[in-house]
Amino acid sequence: MVTLGVALSVTFASPEASALPLILVGVLILFFLALEARRYRYFNVWRARARWLETNFYSPMLRDGDLHTEENWQEILAQDYVSPEFHISFKTALARRVRRNYLWILLIQMLAFVGKLAIHPSPANDLEDFFNRAEIGMIQGEIVLGIGVLYCLIGVYLAIWVKVTDARNATRRGHGSAAIG
Repeated sequence: MVTLGVALSVTFASPEASALPLILVGVLILFFLALEARRYRYFNVWRARARWLETNFYSPMLRDGDLHTEENWQEILAQDYVSPEFHISFKTALARRVRRNYLWILLIQMLAFVGKLAIHPSPANDLEDFFNRAEIGMIQGEIVLGIGVLYCLIGVYLAIWVKVTDARNATRRGHGSAAIG
């Protein structure tokens, strides 16, 4: 958010300011997204372990010694500590981060870029003027805008894909007990 805020400030500081910082911050946002997806995968391992203990140890203990909900749950948990594995793929972690936070950042970035091209330093006279403003060096404006649209569409696809996938998996598990593995 901070990097996008800085890029917005620089880009809209004056009518003559370039829209390029908004594109460069897009690369930085992708880097931050990859770091956060990696961190999320580690978090998911610890979250699943904690949930496993809650449902198979604490809950039965608090119910005056009811039977544990899973057979051999201690062995499964011990094996997860001995041979830790990620419980979700990098793609799933990335998509969950996009869905929860980054999709809005990507859309704000794209809207700001299009807005900058459309109104600064003065309103674009026609579509040709708009595309000319989008040019970066020798790269045509149509290509720059096409990459930007693809950038946002991939974010939207990931958000929809992970929502559908997580809903399907929750239904298959029986409304979302966090299992290890």
